Amino acid sequence: MKIMITGGAGFIGSHIADLLVSEGHDVAVIDSLVHGKLENLNENVRFYEYDIRDRGIMTAFEEFRPEVLIHEAAQIKVPNSIKDPLYDAEVNILGTLNLLECCREFKVRKVIYPATAAMFSDPQYLPIDEKHPLSMMSGYGVSKHTVEHYLEVYSRLYGISYTVLRYSNVYGPRQDSTGEGGVVAIFCEKMTEGLVPDIYGDGNQTRDFIYVKDVAKANALALDSLDNEIYNCCTGTEISVMELYNEIAHDLGFNGLPVFREPREGDIYRTYMTYRKLNDAIGWAPSWNLSGGIRETLDYYRSRKNN
Repeated sequence: MKIMITGGAGFIGSHIADLLVSEGHDVAVIDSLVHGKLENLNENVRFYEYDIRDRGIMTAFEEFRPEVLIHEAAQIKVPNSIKDPLYDAEVNILGTLNLLECCREFKVRKVIYPATAAMFSDPQYLPIDEKHPLSMMSGYGVSKHTVEHYLEVYSRLYGISYTVLRYSNVYGPRQDSTGEGGVVAIFCEKMTEGLVPDIYGDGNQTRDFIYVKDVAKANALALDSLDNEIYNCCTGTEISVMELYNEIAHDLGFNGLPVFREPREGDIYRTYMTYRKLNDAIGWAPSWNLSGGIRETLDYYRSRKNN
């Protein structure tokens, strides 16, 4: 299958590309390289350097003619969306519309789109399922949810199928120490350097941390299934920031205590999700627990330090 991945030189997109190439698919990557890195690119993908807002991106679609678009490129920093909501909307909404118009022009069959747990500020109940009422505390949550509506419209008007995968907090090798799940990258990066990380808040705030290879597998399974629906992609496990800190510190033999800072504006205190709907549909379940994922992530940071 011919699959195009935006953000494919970035954290999640590059892992999806690796998996799809290993499964024998013909993969093209679009990335602006603002945050993505050439070193993350699988050697067997075709690469196009574009910002998703650039109308010239149509050239890549015309040349490659993808059957499926996996749209991972985004502005992902919650604090930045609060400081500059216009830029957040330009990238996440207008950039996506630019891609959807390319999909319409070149008869792309399907779009797979990652949404976010940032659409739920103070959950009314836990775990969060796909029917949970939305309540955004940041422009990022608004922009990501807006695209869900556009996908539904493009499906109805133009026959482009879609799957929305609402990721919880993704972590793993190649992650930048910013963005939604960046706390794992920050802790790993700092502790491998012998530095003491900061914790914003009291450390009891919780997240649902999912390993990037489980996310990549869900995307691969969605290529030929899960049409025109929204699914949570998560672990269903609630982990506090201090539990995460202790897990990483234990693996590294790190004895330093974190420095506690004031909570950041827009941060959610407690959240985790359920993947029951996705499991019922295709049998997907996370195969990596936190300990295994952290070990592999730390191996990446150790090797990077040694190089």
